[in-house]
Amino acid sequence: MNTTPRDFDPIPSTRYQVRVAVVSLKQATDEADALAVPVAAGVEPPEELGTDLAGLESAGFTGKRGQTLVLPRADGPVRVAVGIGERGETDPTVVRDLAAEFARAVPWHRKLAIEVATGDQADFGVSVADFAQAVTEGVLLARWRYFVGRDAEQPTLESLLIVASDDDTAAAESGVERGRIVAAACALGRDLANCPATTLSAVRMAEVAVEVGGASGLEVEVFDKDQLIAMGCGGLLGVNRGSVEPPRMVRLRYQPADPTGRIALVGKGVMYDSGGISLKPSDESHAQMKNDMTGAAAVLASMTALRDLGCTAAVTGYLMCTDNMPSGSAMKLGDVLTMRNGTTVEVLNTDAEGRLVMADALALATEEPVDAIVDIATLTGACLRTFGIEVAGVMGNNSAVVEQLRHAGDAVDEPVWELPLHRSYRSQLDSTIADLTNMGGINAGSITAGLFLEEFVDGKPWAHLDIAGTAQAPAPRTWRNKGATGFGTKLLIEFALKFAAPKDGAA
Repeated sequence: MNTTPRDFDPIPSTRYQVRVAVVSLKQATDEADALAVPVAAGVEPPEELGTDLAGLESAGFTGKRGQTLVLPRADGPVRVAVGIGERGETDPTVVRDLAAEFARAVPWHRKLAIEVATGDQADFGVSVADFAQAVTEGVLLARWRYFVGRDAEQPTLESLLIVASDDDTAAAESGVERGRIVAAACALGRDLANCPATTLSAVRMAEVAVEVGGASGLEVEVFDKDQLIAMGCGGLLGVNRGSVEPPRMVRLRYQPADPTGRIALVGKGVMYDSGGISLKPSDESHAQMKNDMTGAAAVLASMTALRDLGCTAAVTGYLMCTDNMPSGSAMKLGDVLTMRNGTTVEVLNTDAEGRLVMADALALATEEPVDAIVDIATLTGACLRTFGIEVAGVMGNNSAVVEQLRHAGDAVDEPVWELPLHRSYRSQLDSTIADLTNMGGINAGSITAGLFLEEFVDGKPWAHLDIAGTAQAPAPRTWRNKGATGFGTKLLIEFALKFAAPKDGAA
């Protein structure tokens, strides 16, 4: 029985739309209440800022990356100088960040405008389209907020105006549209990962997938408990045994005409992870475990953008959704589970549950023609300890797939770093009574988790993203907000858009 309350919306960002438009400077000054003007280090600012370089420097503003200076005016919108940094050292990441800093510098303003840098300010190698896209992403994501209370004092962003010349309007509009699509997908991923687990159960997650997936041109199939039993998905069913909420597997399909490649995405959807019988301590990390479904959120959110961005690769997504709870019926240490591909797994720790639910989906992904399989999960505390909160781990059996993920992460400022699949550690997963255990030794936990997952990909080109550290931010920073970040949505979009099928097999 589904016991999920419906007292608030799990995806509020889909219920309102910010107007984003490309306009003239005059229209922006007439309509906006805050106007950002990019300023490069050591370069005279545009005259509409209302001050010169000496005036800025006297106020301590040098044009350094990340700097903002709010300049109130008696007439028209507040002007905000935003630092680009040194010319020639700017890229879309810098632009995205400066736009976010602008949005945070004027938190009470509802109608924002920002100029596309021109003239001397524009000499840094970022196209108008890329500039407009990065600005759109930066402002919309910095002003995104998940809040379920009255929230009367926090103004909602109403409009974002991009100021461009007539010659640049078409390119700017193209960038704005791409930025709007990417930001909306990222906001969806954040909504899902921030939603309390009592509201967003596995059943409700499947309902959301049907709603937003159908609206995005995806084919959506939902598999209930009886179907999962018939399919032999022993990993997902085993983890679900302690929960009063039934499990769901959701399969999403994006199928363009004449696809240039075939990708399978697998997302960990543990809606709340108590640790099961291996109960987590009652600390801050436990309180964050509503975000243990960030991988599934990233897969769903990224796939909602594929049609509108013109992705040419076919993509199949698997969302493996359940709670991991302690109860009289919960999975016990020493239990043996049989996975979709027939592999038996001895459970040595019920808090190593993510690899169990994903193993079934990885096995399912190999049963269809596929050029690459990518899984994404908040999988190991070891990855958090290794890379901290800004870099995710990646590993895999195919260097081309890993490299494409690394390039995608760099492009969208969701960086990943490769860990080795050091196969001599595979022996740590040996069981005396089953094919595998679900835990290795006390060291190299991220690597042994990856080696476990590799057992289920049948030699197909595969990579694993461990986002345990990046899924949660302790404080706002540029376009990232405090709380669950939705990390991986933008990365997977970029990966799918640029995907090239590897020419070799496992390597």
